[in-house]
Amino acid sequence: MSKYAAVIDAMKSGRIEDAESAGVKPYPRSFTVHENVRLLMVKDGHVKKIVAIGAGPLYDELSGEETDGCKLCGLTHENRLVLNRYFPYTAPRAFGTQVATIGLGDRLGIASPGHIRTVRDRNIKPILAQQSIRELNLTGRDYKQVLDAACFAVFQEGYKGGFGADGDHLKVESDIQMSLDLGFTMLTLDCSEKIDNTIEGMSVAEIEAKYGALPAEVREHYERRYLEQSFQAGEFTIRFDKLDVMKNALIYGEAIRFMIYIYDKYIRNAGREIDFEISIDETLTPTAPASHYLVANELYASGLNIYSMAPRFCGEFQKGIDYIGDIAQFEKELQVHAAIADHFGYKLSIHSGSDKFSVFPLIAKYTKGRFHLKTAGTNWLEAMRVVAATNPALYRRMHAYALEHFHEALAYYHVKADIRKVKPLDQVADADLPSYMDDDDARQLIHITYGILLQAKDGEGRSLFKDEFFRTLSEQEEAYESALRRHIGKHLDLLGK
Repeated sequence: MSKYAAVIDAMKSGRIEDAESAGVKPYPRSFTVHENVRLLMVKDGHVKKIVAIGAGPLYDELSGEETDGCKLCGLTHENRLVLNRYFPYTAPRAFGTQVATIGLGDRLGIASPGHIRTVRDRNIKPILAQQSIRELNLTGRDYKQVLDAACFAVFQEGYKGGFGADGDHLKVESDIQMSLDLGFTMLTLDCSEKIDNTIEGMSVAEIEAKYGALPAEVREHYERRYLEQSFQAGEFTIRFDKLDVMKNALIYGEAIRFMIYIYDKYIRNAGREIDFEISIDETLTPTAPASHYLVANELYASGLNIYSMAPRFCGEFQKGIDYIGDIAQFEKELQVHAAIADHFGYKLSIHSGSDKFSVFPLIAKYTKGRFHLKTAGTNWLEAMRVVAATNPALYRRMHAYALEHFHEALAYYHVKADIRKVKPLDQVADADLPSYMDDDDARQLIHITYGILLQAKDGEGRSLFKDEFFRTLSEQEEAYESALRRHIGKHLDLLGK
């Protein structure tokens, strides 16, 4: 008898709890009936696939191997598109500005089921697919794979609450077009290369000289709209003197033109709703409220409708650890930034938001629960915690390799980690290895070396860690989902969601 016989019988009877058989694990929430076709996602060994039985267009359009009265369909891009056509809940959507959202950045392509289980009954919507080009380069994935993984996770969990897909920190037009063509529903525009970070270090005389070199119509525009004028955002008054006008025109002028150009060319003509986020957090100094207001005011005067904006806050939002800085000052500035976002009607966005537990209650309070928070690497760290607990030998090899290659990873990330403070592996018992993920220095060590670890190969081109890493997480699927529910759940609890 085929090992799928029990699965097929359970699908026919609707008793999915009876579907488990030797080597085949069913995902009961995925069980779906469309006309005369029944679908169920299963895992055979370490490979997930969709079992289809019945007859009709849906059955015919899914590609797979027909055997023993069913069709075994791989989790391919083509099959994902079929699911999207027949089951709209498996396709991403835009959310607009009136609901809180969290970007979950599943770098591994296996975290979304745990994310879905975390948010299912919460007052927040998940952006399941969220990757930057840098992250894709470091993990060896592409946007098609990222979106496919999210959509299949939604199908696996039978999640009908809606999810988004974010082309994160994009700044090249071809990448923007590619993400929209694939169906991404959110675009985070990275304006870092259009922001002039040299201005803050200049003297007043140098700023005046550089400002004077701008075209007369540009200077007249900013002076007419802002010079010696005051604007109200909630209870806060924002004023512009001559130095404010000059600095903002020089720092953000080109970036504002870039934002308007991208919106007019790609977002306005997309033919569907796109959540358009502006990232101005890549500056050397915190974003002044006047700068935030000016950028937003220029965009709305040009007819843009933005979803969220990410200023640079005071202090440091470093990867994988809590906020570093003066919390009282952060609260003071956050109030103004939140008021500006509220004045224009978009959401405040907090980047590198993983694990910023000390400021989450403040974010919830001053945004009135209407925000976008980006997380990513913390999901990788929880995966490594699971590996440390269940496959200590693998963790030890990965940790040692990370130490050897830490300085290579610093080319991509700025962190405070001092690896000299990381407790030596030979002084840590197997049972205590997961506690490395509680230490800031060790945490950042592992956080920023994910790409190096996943792409490491031996002299014959074989994976040093990746295959065993994913096999371990497949075997520990429930443990990983539980870890994510606990960890991301802590984020949401503190954010009031």
